[in-house]
Amino acid sequence: MREDFLHYVWQHQYFDKADLRTAGGEEIQVLRPGYRNADAGPDFLNARLRLGEVEWNGAVEIHLRASDWVRHSHQTDPKYDQVILHVVGSHDADVARTNGSLIPALALQPRLSPELLARYRALMEAPPTAPLPCAPLLSLVPEITKTMMVERALLERVGRKADTLMALHQHLGQDWEATAYHALMAAFGFQKNSEPLARLAKAVPLAVLRRHRHNQRQVEALLFGQAGFLADNEETVGDDYIQDLKQEYEFLRHKYQLGASALLAHEWNYLRLRPANFPPVRLGQLVGLLHARPALFDALLTAQSVAALREFFRAPGPAYWRMHFRPGRPGKVPALGQGSIDLLITNVVVPLRVAYAHHLDQPALVESSVGLLGGLPAEHNQYTDRYQTLGFAHRTAAESQGLLALHTGYCAPRRCLHCAIGSRLVQQAPPTS
Repeated sequence: MREDFLHYVWQHQYFDKADLRTAGGEEIQVLRPGYRNADAGPDFLNARLRLGEVEWNGAVEIHLRASDWVRHSHQTDPKYDQVILHVVGSHDADVARTNGSLIPALALQPRLSPELLARYRALMEAPPTAPLPCAPLLSLVPEITKTMMVERALLERVGRKADTLMALHQHLGQDWEATAYHALMAAFGFQKNSEPLARLAKAVPLAVLRRHRHNQRQVEALLFGQAGFLADNEETVGDDYIQDLKQEYEFLRHKYQLGASALLAHEWNYLRLRPANFPPVRLGQLVGLLHARPALFDALLTAQSVAALREFFRAPGPAYWRMHFRPGRPGKVPALGQGSIDLLITNVVVPLRVAYAHHLDQPALVESSVGLLGGLPAEHNQYTDRYQTLGFAHRTAAESQGLLALHTGYCAPRRCLHCAIGSRLVQQAPPTS
């Protein structure tokens, strides 16, 4: 049994309340179990109980064993002086507040029904090889419960990404255009090169880039030079285009004193990448985008459809980078594909719009932004396909993102009691007092 199971049981009052008494024999009446505390301190706040003839308002702390109170050093922490009831699986010790006063305890394990425990253990003891802890029991869960849980997980996932962008927005002096620039730069790395591209965004400040956005060649020189792609080697020494770009970069580097922040060529990842994903290819596509779309954030915020956003990303890069995979190495390079564009919409545009909506407290913008995911095709990977095999709907990117969030936030860490699906299975025919 895990402690979160006792949290669940107490929150929903799924235990036998007949002749409910403390370990010391005092009668208990639960008037309000309290509200889960997500911060430091007791587990449930604002509980209301009647102990004997006296009504108490305060906090409830929960442990598997009463002695965990001392093991966690609560007896010396004033935050726990507000606890009016210590709810435990088993009562193996009396515990006290910092002033030495004893705290009443309620042992729950003897009051749990065998059926409830059996349903809980069926989830918790599912073998690691099971596709999901609840896989054998999913037929017992109504479709509406599964759908609502995937939608909830989707909103949580988008919200976490939006929170990350909000933190970036604060770090960048509350500049939404700079936030869009940094977010897009990192996203164009498509995981393998996200980190060096994020550093490149710092190495070429937006304030500098803004002065040259009208000149694609200068944007190209700034980004490729600071990325370390214009260094001389056996492939570039005879390439007139690269040598000319290098000359432009040297002028701009000196003008803005950028050299100290430049990356080196070996810092980029090529291993197991198709040539179409090579960093210079992606950087060439970014040059086209930054040159053609001088107001990134406004364009991403005001686009009303997936089609408009896809068109936003179809800005052609410099001709050289449409014919070279690497400096000095020719080859026909495909344009940024729709699959890649859709990933950018999913991972940057939607969270960016949601972050802005939260900033302005505009729920309608949150809804319309998340709604864009419903117009994108589903992503397929080992996790989403597993849920699809088990009968979960998987037609759009909204469902893909929800299923990924369900996997990472609930199924993989076995947080079944926090999931509407697992909770439904555990509470089938909940016990009565």
